[in-house]
Amino acid sequence: MKKITLVLGVLALVAISFSSCKKDYVCTCTTSGTSVDITFSNTTKADAKAACDLYNIASTTNCSLK
Repeated sequence: MKKITLVLGVLALVAISFSSCKKDYVCTCTTSGTSVDITFSNTTKADAKAACDLYNIASTTNCSLK
């Protein structure tokens, strides 16, 4: 019984570690003293960072993910 519990526990931890954590991220862009927050809802951190980096490329603003 202990072995089955241990195996199920390990499988649960593996499943949790491979699932992506989706939450809301905020990209803050500043230019000439003006600051704008852009919210990315229910997304992974990698996707939010990629989208925030596009704002840096597309404009002359300084954007960072928070």
